[in-house]
Amino acid sequence: MGLPALEFSDCCLDSPLFRERLKSHEAELDKTNKFIKELIKDGKSLIAALKNLSSAKRKFADSLNDFKFRCIGDAETDDEICIAKSLQEFAAVLRNLEDERIRMIENASEVLITPLEKFRKEQIGAAKEAKKKYDKETEKYCGVLEKHLNLSSKKKESQLQEADSQVDVVRQHFYEVSLEYVFKVQEVQERKMFEFVEPLLAFLQGLFTFYHHGYELAKDFSDFKTELTISIQNTRNRFEGTRSEVESLMRKMKENPHEHKNISPYTMEGYLYVQEKRHFGTSWVKHYCTYQSDSKRITMVPFDQKSGGKGGEDEAIILKSCTRRKTDSIEKRFCFDVEAVDRPGVITMQALSEEDRRLWMEAMDGREPVYNSNKDNQTEGTAQLDNMGFSIVKKCIHAVETRGINEQGLYRIVGVNSRVQRLLSILMDPKSAETEDEISAEWEVKTITSALKTYLRMLPGPLMMYQFQRSFIKAAKLENQESRTSEIHSLIHRLPEKNRQMLQLLMNHLANVAKNHKQNLMTVANLGVVFGPTLMRPQEETVAAIMDIKFQNIVVEILIENHEKIFNTVPETPQSNCQLLLSRKRSMDSKPPSCSERPLTLFHTAQPSEKQENRNSIINSSLESVISSSNINSFLHSNSTPQSNMNSSDPDLEVVKPSRPNSLVPPDSAEASEDAPTSDQTSLEGGSVDK
Repeated sequence: MGLPALEFSDCCLDSPLFRERLKSHEAELDKTNKFIKELIKDGKSLIAALKNLSSAKRKFADSLNDFKFRCIGDAETDDEICIAKSLQEFAAVLRNLEDERIRMIENASEVLITPLEKFRKEQIGAAKEAKKKYDKETEKYCGVLEKHLNLSSKKKESQLQEADSQVDVVRQHFYEVSLEYVFKVQEVQERKMFEFVEPLLAFLQGLFTFYHHGYELAKDFSDFKTELTISIQNTRNRFEGTRSEVESLMRKMKENPHEHKNISPYTMEGYLYVQEKRHFGTSWVKHYCTYQSDSKRITMVPFDQKSGGKGGEDEAIILKSCTRRKTDSIEKRFCFDVEAVDRPGVITMQALSEEDRRLWMEAMDGREPVYNSNKDNQTEGTAQLDNMGFSIVKKCIHAVETRGINEQGLYRIVGVNSRVQRLLSILMDPKSAETEDEISAEWEVKTITSALKTYLRMLPGPLMMYQFQRSFIKAAKLENQESRTSEIHSLIHRLPEKNRQMLQLLMNHLANVAKNHKQNLMTVANLGVVFGPTLMRPQEETVAAIMDIKFQNIVVEILIENHEKIFNTVPETPQSNCQLLLSRKRSMDSKPPSCSERPLTLFHTAQPSEKQENRNSIINSSLESVISSSNINSFLHSNSTPQSNMNSSDPDLEVVKPSRPNSLVPPDSAEASEDAPTSDQTSLEGGSVDK
C-alpha cells in the first residue's frame, strides 16, 4: 500500500487525519534516511574491499611476472617458449584489468557515495529543517490563537480588531509554512525515486564497464590463448608419448642403478473549543469536530497539535439545534450553543473566528444567515458526439494519415493557438461542413492534430466518461496484462454507443500512427502519454489525481495495442441483451460532463494555472427493476442500434454533469501558444523533436 497523497487544501484544516498522513510521510523519510546512511556505510566498505581485492590481485600479478620458467636442456621448442612467456602475459592482463578496477573504484566514490550523501544532506536534511520550522510555527500559532481567544469581549473594539489582525498574520504565516513543508516532503518522496536510484544505476554501470573491459581483454587475449592451448596440448601429448619411455628407463634404473641414471466526506470540519464543566469550574478543551448534514452527526475528537496526540476519547452526538450565543451572554467570542438529541443539556462551543462560526452555523442550519457561494453560470459548449462531431474527427484523421503520418513528434508538437481556433471555427461551421469534404492543404499537420485533441477536450465530458474513471484506473492496476485487457474490454462495452464508436475511430487511427513509429517517433507509450489525460481527465485536479496519470496512459496503451479485439469482439462475460440495450438507452439520455484539459507532465511542458471549473451534478435515474418478457421483445424490435450497457448497481456509475466551458477552445498554453508554437525539444524514442 503506497503513501497517501498530501493535499495542499488539508494544510488549512490541519486535521488529525492530515497530521497522521504527514506522520506517515515523515516516518518514510526517516526510514529512507537510515537506509541511505547504512547504504553509504556499506558502499564505503565495498569500495574498501574492492581496493583490497585489487591490491591482492596486483600482488598476484607481480608474483606471476617475476617467475621465470627454465626448461631442461640447452634449447627450447616453440611450444616451450610460448608456455614460458605465458605467466608474463597473464600478469599483463591482470594488471590491465586492475587498472580499470582502480578507475572504477575512484569513480564509485564520485557517482555513488557523493550523490547519496548530497541527497541525504540537501534533500532529507532540508525536509528535517522544514519540519523543525513547521513544528515551531505550529506551537507559535496555537499559543497565539489560545491567547487571542481568551481575550475578553469587553475590551475596546480597536484592541479587539488589532488582536484579530495579529492572529490573521500569524495564521497566514503558519499556513504558508505548512504548505512549504508539505511541498518539500512530497518533493523529497518523489525525488528519491530517481536521485536515490540513479547513483546506484551509475555505480552498476561502472561495474558493467569494468566487466565489459574484461570482456574486451578476453577478446584481445584470445589469439594468445589459442596459441597457448595448442602449445600446452602439444606439450602434454609429447609428455604422454615420452612418459612410457621415461618409466621404462626408471625401472631399468631401479633394476640396475649403476648401468642406467562471482516501491472529505464531511459537511463541515475543523477545530472548536468545547466548554466542559469541571469540579473547580469550567474549562475550554480543544476538539477537532466533524459534522455530516445527512445524518446530523457531530463527532468531537479532543486533540491538541502541540502535544501531537488525542486528549481523551472520541464523542459522537446527533444534532437537534444550533444557536448563536450573544456577545453579552458570555465572556468568550465566537460562541454558539448546540443541543443534541441523545445528550441532555447544551454544549457551548467556540469557533476560531467570526467567519468560522458563521460557516459552522450555516452547515448546522443555525440561526445565522445562510451564504450561498456564487457559481459562475457557464454557457454550454458546442462540441458534441453528433454527425458533425464524427465528421470533424474523420476529416482530421484523414488529413493526418494522408499528409503527415510520418512527421516526427506527431500529436506531440503543437500548433499555434490562434490558428487552431480558426480551424475549429471553420470545421464547426455548418455551412462549411456541408461544402467542404476535406481539410484544406493550407493547414499544417500540427495545427490539425492540435485541433483534433482540442475538439475532444471540448466535448461535454471525456470520451471514457467520469463515472468509469475509477474503474479504468483499477483495471490498469491489476497484476497481469491479460487481466487488465479483459477488464478494460468489458468496461469499453459499457460506454454509450457513440462514445465507443468515436473511441474506436480514434484508436484505429492511433494504431496506424504507432505502426510508423520508426519515422514519427510516436510509440504506443508516447501516444498514451499524449491522449491519456485527454480521454480520461478526472473531474477534480488533486494531487491524488495527478498521481493516477500514469495509469490513464496505461489504459490508452492497452486500447491501442488491442483495439481490434476490444472494439470488434464481445467481452467474455457479457450481460443479457435486454440489460445491455436498456442500459445503453439510459446512457444515451444523459449528457456527459465537461472538464478542462490535463497537462502532459511527462514531457515537462510549461503549464499555466487554470481556474477550477464549477460543476453541477445530476444523478442518473435507475432502470425499471422488473420488465415483462413481452416488453423486452417489443423494445428489442423497436431499437435497431443498441446503446452501451451501464450497470446501475455499479457504485462507479453515478453520472455527473458539470457545466461546459463558454469559450471555443479551453485555455491551455501547454497545448498551444497564443501567437507562436513552443520551442522546447522533446526526446521521443531516442530522437529529439523541435516543437
